[in-house]
Amino acid sequence: MSVIFESRIKCNKTGGVYIELKDLVDGRVEICKDIEEYSTKIEKLGEDYGGQIDEVKWFVDEGVPQEELNQIRMDMDKIKEDMDKAKEGMDK
Repeated sequence: MSVIFESRIKCNKTGGVYIELKDLVDGRVEICKDIEEYSTKIEKLGEDYGGQIDEVKWFVDEGVPQEELNQIRMDMDKIKEDMDKAKEGMDK
């Protein structure tokens, strides 16, 4: 069984954005107001599969401002960098 999540960046009614995280194995959906909450929730969902996540499919709804996408990318890069640093510390 492949563990696949779908992440969709959407606009809310007030003009902000959020990420809808869907577990394609069992259909659970989590709403994440920012990338930190997304990171926490995807990790928690992944724990149900022993931490194994085979794929995350990303989608962006129409109308999401480019500057919001850029901010999400920068936030994700920062989280990845922090995770890589933490992993390096564990490997020593």
